Amino acid sequence: MPSRALPAPTRAAEHLRDLALDLGFDVAGWASGQVPRSAWQNYGEWLASGRQAGMTYLETGAWRRADLSTSLHAAPRVGQVLALGISHAFGEVAVPAGGLRAGRVARYAWTPDYHAQIEPLLERLVSEAASLGIRARGYVDHGPIMERDLGGRAFLGWHAKSGMLVSTELGAFVTLAAVLTDLPDQPDEPAHPDRCGRCTRCISACPTGAIDPDRAIDARKCVSYLTIEHRGPVDWAMRSGIGGWLLGCDVCCAVCPWSVKAGAVARSLTPDPDLAHPDLLGFFGISEREFLRRYGNAAHARPRRKGMARNAVTVAGNLREDRLRPVLDRGMVDPAWEVRETAAYALMRWEDVAGLDKLRRDSHPEVRAGAERGLSELGENGAIASRSATRPDPTP
Repeated sequence: MPSRALPAPTRAAEHLRDLALDLGFDVAGWASGQVPRSAWQNYGEWLASGRQAGMTYLETGAWRRADLSTSLHAAPRVGQVLALGISHAFGEVAVPAGGLRAGRVARYAWTPDYHAQIEPLLERLVSEAASLGIRARGYVDHGPIMERDLGGRAFLGWHAKSGMLVSTELGAFVTLAAVLTDLPDQPDEPAHPDRCGRCTRCISACPTGAIDPDRAIDARKCVSYLTIEHRGPVDWAMRSGIGGWLLGCDVCCAVCPWSVKAGAVARSLTPDPDLAHPDLLGFFGISEREFLRRYGNAAHARPRRKGMARNAVTVAGNLREDRLRPVLDRGMVDPAWEVRETAAYALMRWEDVAGLDKLRRDSHPEVRAGAERGLSELGENGAIASRSATRPDPTP
């Protein structure tokens, strides 16, 4: 069989872009593989400021983000990069029957693990590139790639005030991916114009003030980081700002006028009601193995069982709905001390002095300290005194 004729680089690039759209990506465009100095300098300054919080893995090999050739094996250098976007702008999903369901989950986590869904599409593109004699490698949020920089230079959107890449067609609910290739490099087209204007809705809506003036996120304050990546108890000062967010937070994306205008445009990813509205009690009384059996193919697995139980207790404490009392009860006796310590915060929010008194006798010093803090804060705001005043006199 005669070998397949190799098309000219321009035709090959157009073919791969068209194939990406046929496979289900909502937007696709080419960018130069040469990372602008400003992009990696800004990233380095962000790391130096400590705004990556506990995500120390971002520091490992950070220099590779400035040189994409280190991520394309067996190629002397990266030429062009195919930047890709797929929408997770889902419409509202009905709450399933049964269970104890409360709190909010960021939309990207409403669908099974996007890595597992997007990687086969990238493999298809890499395979097609190989058939054209092009070296290629795909990435979706797991390599030293600055996807937002690539997306902006590929004219998919612009770096908005929220820190997200925003598209006039898709809004801010866009999951990004990239295919590095050794196609001959081409200079970038003029950048997408900034369409934020004077709008600051994302900044005003952020519950913890995590969006900085330089259009970067301070993970130390970001609810998404605190509920997904952070290990251990969350700083008490940040817990009330988490509000009802059970996993992640995308309020900055939701309030963006471009997201509102785009509407529910997701067409390739499908939401799962049980991921969008999980049963809070399902995070208690099970082993890590059983938890992974249920959630191993979802973003919920990232914080692990005790992280999701911690988040559920935080939500129950912040919402203070009577129906959520079973979450507090399970949190108080959870095998993970981090969850019991969070229960102290929740009990303080509920002004439950008796519950806090029980946790004062917990076996772990951090839990005991949390209970003491909760009692102290209740005493300072007069809650203990007011509750004592309303108790009936036990004497005849």
